Amino acid sequence: MPNRKVLDVLNGKTVTPPPIWLMRQAGRYLPEYRETRQKAGSFLDLCYSPEFATEVTLQPIRRYGFDAAILFSDILVIPDALKRNVTFTEGHGPQMDPIDTDGIRKLSPEGVIDHLKPVMETVARLRHELPAETTLLGFCGAPWTVATYMIAGHGTPDQAPARLFAYRHPEEFKWLLDFLADVSADYLVAQIDAGADAVQIFDSWAGVLGEEEFEAYAVRPVRRIIDSVRARRPGAKVIAFAKGAGILLNNYRQATTADAIGLDWSVPLSFAVELQKDGAVQGNLDPMRVVAGGAALRDGIDAILQKLGHGPLIFNLGHGITPQADPAHVTELVAQVRQFG
Repeated sequence: MPNRKVLDVLNGKTVTPPPIWLMRQAGRYLPEYRETRQKAGSFLDLCYSPEFATEVTLQPIRRYGFDAAILFSDILVIPDALKRNVTFTEGHGPQMDPIDTDGIRKLSPEGVIDHLKPVMETVARLRHELPAETTLLGFCGAPWTVATYMIAGHGTPDQAPARLFAYRHPEEFKWLLDFLADVSADYLVAQIDAGADAVQIFDSWAGVLGEEEFEAYAVRPVRRIIDSVRARRPGAKVIAFAKGAGILLNNYRQATTADAIGLDWSVPLSFAVELQKDGAVQGNLDPMRVVAGGAALRDGIDAILQKLGHGPLIFNLGHGITPQADPAHVTELVAQVRQFG
């Protein structure tokens, strides 16, 4: 197999300079993405078109030569495959039919992977078209985060609808998380079979949970996914990203058995150093530094490299790159990381 630096780090090795990719690296900050997005039609049309999804995934690789490409898709293709009438409206974000206890009881995994076959075709095309040394990452949303959207029907500031639902209907909520974990594991296995080298699980709303809820809603379902994937594809490499989890990350790697843990920008580097003693970490530059550029960008990169660059690190942002980011600042970011060591 060609030398893929991200896989080396996921195996616990220190690579100098560290490999780099950015969450949401294929996105609205790139003029070529905006052009393709316009041709594709709706956002879901873009996700389900192997031709367009392959093109936008490759755009940042061509421009910056990142060490990993991440499949262009969305965490909400799972509820879409579950016939929840998912739509994306400019300025309003994702919306879908809110689910209740009756709706949860009617959920079925039948037809989900068939619905997502275009995504697997995109993965296969990408593996064929990417440079041999570029790691191809597949992904899914974590059950807690996906469930929050399914219950409210849209995103909310602190996901109160899902938290309240979980307290009022604990059995149905646990069943929903287990169901989503099992469907997501099937989806990740299909991506690995199509050519993904590793996968990431995004828990974008982990930060709104208390300690007990984090264990029940964020840790346990992610462990269920990873166990299921590895039972069928031994040696599968998994990155788990629980945004906003803070000190609860202390045992997150051990509890989920993830190969690497993603860190958002609020994680202190002194804490990140401790987390790195147990294995690979990924992160954690504030995306606003990429918007600001200049000394803010340089100093932020340098701080991470000095603290984490001597251990297993995948350099990344602490969350997705924003549409306001200047592509030239990303060029500077990549150059500075690659000069390290």
